[in-house]
This record gives sequence, structure tokens and C-alpha cells, in this order.
Amino acid sequence: MELSVPVQGGEVWAEDTGGDGPPVVLMHPGWGDSAIWDPVIGRLAARYRVIRYDARGYGRSPAPAAPFTQFGDLVAVLDHLGLDRAALVAHSGSGGPAICLGLDQPDRVSALILVAPGVEDYPWPQDDPYAAEFGALLQAGDREGLAGLGLRTWAAAGADAAAQAQIRSDLMLPDPPAYPRLGEIKAPSVLAIGDLDYAVVRECGERIAASIPGCRLIVVPGADHLLPLRAPGALADIIGELVR
Repeated sequence: MELSVPVQGGEVWAEDTGGDGPPVVLMHPGWGDSAIWDPVIGRLAARYRVIRYDARGYGRSPAPAAPFTQFGDLVAVLDHLGLDRAALVAHSGSGGPAICLGLDQPDRVSALILVAPGVEDYPWPQDDPYAAEFGALLQAGDREGLAGLGLRTWAAAGADAAAQAQIRSDLMLPDPPAYPRLGEIKAPSVLAIGDLDYAVVRECGERIAASIPGCRLIVVPGADHLLPLRAPGALADIIGELVR
């Protein structure tokens, strides 16, 4: 079932498979939209109630018309669907709001599956060449340059059509601080990352996994940042092991 979820100052598109299984919320990365989960949903739908949504300005959700936070929109989606508790599967930049929910409302998170995650307040290296090039291209308004940078950085396993569709696919405010509080997370957690992912992101993932109590780190061979496209079966298995 597709639906429009009202959020503060706007709306977001969401999809809910329904059913009596444990609820699993799939959260997409900052590069791309919820279509990245297409290869994974079919592997989960028979066992879980699967929910996914497009962040504001991505996929089928309108661009933001008022200031907002990703954390606030996640809470709004859960509230609208009447989900008091769910497993969160958060890819890349959506790891931040998922972790925030695990810290702010721990009873609502039954499990936390982090897929090559990032956190806004992680101390990213100041000399990271990606950040410098991204800033220059953004200032120049070079959309093709940004797409090329995204493909080189996040799609090291190959710039196939599915990868290009995601990479080519502000009023956003920062979420609450999360990185210094990772040790407070109570939910059963696992972190998956591809061995071909960008080196800075791999290091970030390793540090996040080491900081969350009991979090298991899984390195997926032959996969880059776009894990739902590269290794959907492996991700479905990881979810299946943690969410019962």
C-alpha cells in the first residue's frame, strides 16, 4: 500500500506491505531514494511487515517547504503507521536518524541494522579529497560532475544502470548529536559494509560498530557503498538473523 505521510510543513511518500510479521523500516541513503531497496523487499515481504519511505526531495516525496530534521520525519512516519516498535534498516546517511531514535526513544527500536552508515557529527577527516571536490562541484552547480564523483566514490563495483539511477537521483536541519552517545544504544545491532566502499566510510563504520555495545561488524566481499543493489541476499540474511 502506498500512502502520503503528513510531516511538519510537508509530506513524504511511503509504502507499507502490511501483514502480521515484525515491522521492518527500510531507510535509504542520501544519494538516491527508496527504490534502492527494490532488490531486498521481495526477500523480506513474506516474513515481515516492510515499510519504506522517500526522504523529502527524493523519489516520490516533494521537496521540503519548511525546515525539518530527518529524525523528526522518521518519528512522524512511525507515528502515522501506528508503529510503537520496529526494526530499523538504515543505509548511509539515514544511519544518523535511526541511531537518534535508538538513543531518544529506545523502546521503539527492536533492532538496528546499519548499512555503511554515516552520522552527522562523526569527525570526518578535514583532508578528505571527496569533501573538497564535492564542495567545489556543488558551488559550481555542476550536476554532471557531482554525479560522476558520486559514481566513482560510492559505486566502485560498477556504474551499472541501477547504480546510476540512485546516484543521479536545503532546508534540512541537523539531527541531535549521536556519535558521542553510541555507547548508550540498547537495541540488538549489526553493521554491514562492503569491502569496496570508500575508505573513509569504511573507517567510520568500523568506529561506529566498535562504539555500539554488542554490535557485530560484517564485511561484505565484492560490494561497494550501494549494498542493497550489490548484495540484496546478504542483507536479507543479516536482517533475518537479527529480526525474529
